[in-house]
Amino acid sequence: MKVEVEFTGFARAVTNQKVICLELPEGTTYREIVKLLGQQFPDLIGLLIDRDGETFLSSNMFIVNDDMASPAMVMDESPKDGDRLILMSLITGG
Repeated sequence: MKVEVEFTGFARAVTNQKVICLELPEGTTYREIVKLLGQQFPDLIGLLIDRDGETFLSSNMFIVNDDMASPAMVMDESPKDGDRLILMSLITGG
């Protein structure tokens, strides 16, 4: 299965990448993709990816196929072949 991962904002600044293409075994979970990104881009650990290396810190998520209404919230689910995952950080505060 092939998926694209687009980096936005802080993730793009840290990785110095706009988009990467990943070829993954069928059934790869979002959690496994986060782990792979942490391995490829270790500077994301502690900034966007939790120190466990397989979950996002709060306010970071994958938006699937540009659909803001359908973020990847269950990390043990899998994307579909051809999906575009946008790594987005939502700014919060008050």
